[in-house]
Amino acid sequence: MSQPTRILLSLILGLAAGVALAAFAPGAALAVVPVAEPVGTAWLHALQMTIVPLVVSLLVTGVAATADAARAGRTAGRAIALYVGLLAASAAFAGVATPLILRAFPLPASGAAALRAALTGTQAPAPVPPIGKFLADIVPVNAVAAAADSAFLSLLVFTLAFAFAVTRIDGAGRRLLTAFFAAVRDAMLVVIGWVLWAAPVGVSALALVVGARAGTSAFGALVHYVCVVVAVGVGFSLFAYPIAWAGAGVPLGRFVRAALPSQAVAISTQSSLASLPAMLKGAETLGVPAPTSAITLPLAVAIFRATGPAMNFAVAIYVATWFGVPLTFATLATGTLVATLTSLGSVSLPGQVSFVSAIAPVAATIGAPVAPLGLLVAVETIPDIVRTLGNVSMDLATTAYAAARYGDGGGEADPA
Repeated sequence: MSQPTRILLSLILGLAAGVALAAFAPGAALAVVPVAEPVGTAWLHALQMTIVPLVVSLLVTGVAATADAARAGRTAGRAIALYVGLLAASAAFAGVATPLILRAFPLPASGAAALRAALTGTQAPAPVPPIGKFLADIVPVNAVAAAADSAFLSLLVFTLAFAFAVTRIDGAGRRLLTAFFAAVRDAMLVVIGWVLWAAPVGVSALALVVGARAGTSAFGALVHYVCVVVAVGVGFSLFAYPIAWAGAGVPLGRFVRAALPSQAVAISTQSSLASLPAMLKGAETLGVPAPTSAITLPLAVAIFRATGPAMNFAVAIYVATWFGVPLTFATLATGTLVATLTSLGSVSLPGQVSFVSAIAPVAATIGAPVAPLGLLVAVETIPDIVRTLGNVSMDLATTAYAAARYGDGGGEADPA
């Protein structure tokens, strides 16, 4: 049984057990909940303790890898610029679309209140400060204090400056620092692997508490959450088709046929890397020259996860709305920036790892609590399929675009 399946089943069983205890044995529920709650909280803390070192190491190594790739040639550099622009557009799309979807299809008030009451240890952070203080606090006085306080925006500003500085020093020093942060990243991934191995215990404990306190409304709330996040991911993924059609001159029918094999692999494997051979074949079908696709497609798989910012930001906005955190234009603009930056470093990670490392900084930045992510990671299976499907579609569309705009021919469309 795969790890995501184990975690999802533990969530369902925990919720069902909690609902059943509350309905048929309230006395037993009162005895079990005080035992299960500390177990779930301890597991959640174990997950959270890796976030700061993982985010810092991922951003440093991600910037270094992106800089090295940009030096590979003009086509690679232009492709990277395209990818970064689309990552920002992805986050901006979520900043607009998610509040609109939640306004049209809100989480039922009773369900939201029940879930807030169930997560008794979860409190929303302090309100966002006035704009002047907010802008002043972006630059940290003490980077260590910013890390200790989980002031992720300030921490990201320092880390980003440090990462770009690393790319400007001599080769030996650059390789030494990059190797150091790569080792930190790999060590944190091992720790997270251990924590996720214990996830069925932690998630089932959290779910049991939520089920006992919130009742059956917990199931409906999680289904609502999945539908909202999936809608945002699908919405942004659809932009792959106008990019291929209007940007690369590929008829829609031809692009659909070329993309279907890689999309089928993406759905079955939830892996962009596993879809790469099918994407290369699809690019050949579209008339993309082999030298271009040989550069842009592996580069896209390595550093470009198009749906990441949109769906990560959608999760953070959902949690903020769930806990009644006000979302102003300035807050959403800041969240867009952080969602873009964290996606640069997490593109090569497994879905459940990137879920925590990429969303926690965004959630904390816009004032949303991080604790609910421990439950939401358990229902990431369906959103992760949509993420991979959208990523593969965008990878192929941007490759056709790069061939048409930057390459020597290729990407021109024959009549459909």
